[in-house]
This record gives sequence, C-alpha cells and structure tokens, in this order.
Amino acid sequence: MSPVLDTAFVPPRDREEVVRHAVWESLVAVDIDHRPPSEDISVRIGLGAVGPLRFCSARASAVTVRRTERLAREDEEPAVFLGVQMSGTSLVAQNGRECVLRPGELAVYESTAPYTLLFDEGVDHHFLRFPRAALALPDRLLRDTGAVTLGSDNPIARLAFTYFSQLAVSDDIHQGVHADAVVEPSIELLRAVLTSQHGNSVLATGPLEATLSLRITQYVREHLADPDLSAARIAAAHSISVRHLYAVLSRSGISLGDWIRTRRLAECKRELAGPNGRRRTIAATGRSWGFVDATHFSKAFKQTYGVSPRAWRDENHPRSGLGA
Repeated sequence: MSPVLDTAFVPPRDREEVVRHAVWESLVAVDIDHRPPSEDISVRIGLGAVGPLRFCSARASAVTVRRTERLAREDEEPAVFLGVQMSGTSLVAQNGRECVLRPGELAVYESTAPYTLLFDEGVDHHFLRFPRAALALPDRLLRDTGAVTLGSDNPIARLAFTYFSQLAVSDDIHQGVHADAVVEPSIELLRAVLTSQHGNSVLATGPLEATLSLRITQYVREHLADPDLSAARIAAAHSISVRHLYAVLSRSGISLGDWIRTRRLAECKRELAGPNGRRRTIAATGRSWGFVDATHFSKAFKQTYGVSPRAWRDENHPRSGLGA
C-alpha cells in the first residue's frame, strides 16, 4: 500500500494535527502522544478499505495511542480492531488486561471500551477495523479474547497473520473489481481465530468450516514446491477426509488438481521470465515447483500459455552466446 500520509512533507508544527486528523477520519477517534518533539516526528500511513473493512498500515516513531473513556462513550459505530505486529514490539491494554505483541502476533480490542496502545520502539503495524455487528460474537467472548496475544500457539492465528498482513497492503484487492469477495472470508477468519482461542467448540464450528477452503488454499500455496503434495496430505494437515476436502473445494468452485497445476505453472512462468531465468535449466525450474517429469511440464506449460517454456524464457532473455 502506498503511503497517503508522510510527515516528511508536513511542516513540523502541523505534524501532530495532520496525523490525528488522518487517524480520526479513517479509523477511530483517539488521543495520540508522540514521544519525539514535533520536528522529529516521523509517520508514514497507508489507508485502504474493502466493503465495511478498513485498513491502516503505519510506520512511525515512538507513540502512545489512547482511546479514552469519553471517546469510547461517544462511539456511534462499535468496532473491533485487529492489530498485526510486523516488527519490533508493542503493548495492548484494555479491560484490566495487557499483552505484548512481537513480530507475527495479533491482538484484538474494542472501540466501545478504553484502551491504550504503546509503541515504545516505534510503529511497524497494521490496524484493521471490523464492524462489531458483522462479527456477531458474544460480548463475553470478545472481552475474554481482547488484549490477548494471538500467535504461535494458535494455528488459525498464524494463518490469520499471513492473510491479514497481506490484505492490509494489497492495492490490487482494495481497488480491484473483486474486492467485496474477500469481506466475508475475512470476517469469518477473524471469527475463527477468536472462537478457537476462546475454546468454544460450538461457536468455533461455523467459522472454522467457513474458512476451511481459505485455510486449505493457503496451505497449498505454502507447499506448492513440494513434489509430494497430494490430496491425502492436504486433508491430513487439516484433520479432514479426502472426500471432505474435495467437497469443501468444490463449493468454492475449485478443482484441486487444476488449481495446483495452474499456480505451479504460473510460478514457473514468473521464474523463467525473471532476472534469474537462465540460471537453471528448464527441467530444474519445473522440478523446483513440483513437476518431476520434464516432458509433462513442457507439455502442460505449452497447453496453458501457447508457447513452450524454452521459447518463453528465450523471449524474455534473448541468447547472448551462452548455452541454454
């Protein structure tokens, strides 16, 4: 996401007010206490939205953010915020509880109660705002999971970190014609994180099933290069049967074999056209993305793109007296 606010281009005397206005207008009303003097304040903020979901990606000098009791009482649109820690550490405090976030970890907090966010080391963080009503979760569950570190001990939270850290900065999604398609999966994924963290198996069943297709495709993307990637392995990784796996993907319009092959071919195409396209043989490139048979790889590539992998590479890297 390209920054829409960079205090490097704002006079020092105006920086605090400009940052406050941007945050109030885009996310929520809060008090912002910048640690450095005005001339040393450094803030880069990128903003985005998909349907009712809003995103703010921030890199900044040290700061403390407070949602006061007065501001919380005046809330006209209750929201749940998801904080995604990219580097450094931060602290989230709400309802008498506090947690420290490290890279790869998440936490939620509500707009309807006072909270404090401490960024003593500076800010490298994504803030995602969800309408409270859209999550449709009990008040008690949100209180119990608020200001709790969500991370390595929760596999759903690990998936959510990867997903939301990409969603927050993806201009292609924010501005694309299919933006609305990610709203419901995003809400259900956060529901799955919170209900699984809470240990409420009844509430967790719905969102876990709703996000199963998303979790499966994310797993496949992460293991595309594995030649032994199979339906049985994917099903086992998600504690479901192969039959259930195919049924879930079918509801999302996905044919597993075709889906995997298409993405593997796309990665091969990208690598062959990339700056290191000639550093490996065609067959080695295919093998690195799970195509163990070079002949099959070349045939599949040509059927998909209308050109052989060698011709594609040569088109993007004309020979200069070197061997293929």
